[in-house]
Amino acid sequence: MTGFYARYQALIANGELKPDADQDACAKRLSQLQEELEAVPPRGSVLWRMFSKKPKAAKGVYMWGGVGRGKSMLMDLFYDNLQINRKKRAHFHEFMLDVHARLNEERKKEQGDPILPVVEALASEARFLAFDEMVVNNSADAMIMSRLFTGLVEAGVTLIATSNRPPVDLYKDGLNREHFLPFIDLLETRLDVISLNGPTDYRRERLGGVDLWHVPNGDAATKALSEAFFRLTDYPPEDRAHVPSEELPVQGGRSMHVPKALKGVAVFSFKRLCAEARGAPDYLAIARHFHSVIIVGIPVLSKENRNEAARFVTLIDALYEYRVKLLASADAEPDALYPEGDGSFEFERTASRLVEMQSDDYLALGHGEAAAD
Repeated sequence: MTGFYARYQALIANGELKPDADQDACAKRLSQLQEELEAVPPRGSVLWRMFSKKPKAAKGVYMWGGVGRGKSMLMDLFYDNLQINRKKRAHFHEFMLDVHARLNEERKKEQGDPILPVVEALASEARFLAFDEMVVNNSADAMIMSRLFTGLVEAGVTLIATSNRPPVDLYKDGLNREHFLPFIDLLETRLDVISLNGPTDYRRERLGGVDLWHVPNGDAATKALSEAFFRLTDYPPEDRAHVPSEELPVQGGRSMHVPKALKGVAVFSFKRLCAEARGAPDYLAIARHFHSVIIVGIPVLSKENRNEAARFVTLIDALYEYRVKLLASADAEPDALYPEGDGSFEFERTASRLVEMQSDDYLALGHGEAAAD
């Protein structure tokens, strides 16, 4: 086997990954998928026109398992090595926001079922779709997913996805879940469901021995958080002067500039997040998109900073709800960040959450998994 699988084996040979039977089985299946996808000639080419009928979608892959087991790593490695023209990788939540926006535009036309033209448009843009962190938290997504993804598969689109849950546990106990069950059946019959629950939690390993809350703000804290960022993302030392930024879509058609963002890890200043006029949609977008967030420059807040304190409470609520890993530098420990002012009593709950978010039990949770409150 060549291509993707050779790259995977090279990571093991170089000591960047440890041998893992679950990962190896999944990597071999993805290598087979690579061969199947690359065997289809580009659309519009001479060979394409020789096909008597449109090629069927290659059977996709659904990877699920505990946090840090290499699901996203395998998907990214596969995507980077896949040599086809029409491919797309998206965080699942952002993809569904785009789908709802497209559906709203189609409904304005009042020309029948809005899902059909959306499926047609998506299938024309990509014959391979990769989704990271598939999780379903609302009925609006659940109600359309079966028809949407059935349409995509029938249109020749191949899917791969990662999730912390097996298909049967998606949208568990959700409102009107009976409408979602056909989507579960689609995943189990039209994709190969592969479990990755090997012995190594790479994310926990990279956080092992790393202080999550640094006091006080200053050069030492900034340096420690910078090293933590590069450790979490495996960013090459020679490229550290050129860390990529990102424009994060926010509900309502807006976007938020993320100054440093890589492999699900984002870096923000407290000033950017809480001194500017932001609200729950901004914080939820961050929490859904990033599994780890680093915040620098958290000050001790006074009664004159009640707006900043209120925004910080909303931010931490969002990060906690989605089990985001938080690393930060601050001028005080959590229980001394907002000693007096409007809402200081309520802030005690936020301080308690900040302490819990440093615990082993919290760190063991996957992004989006339920946490005790």
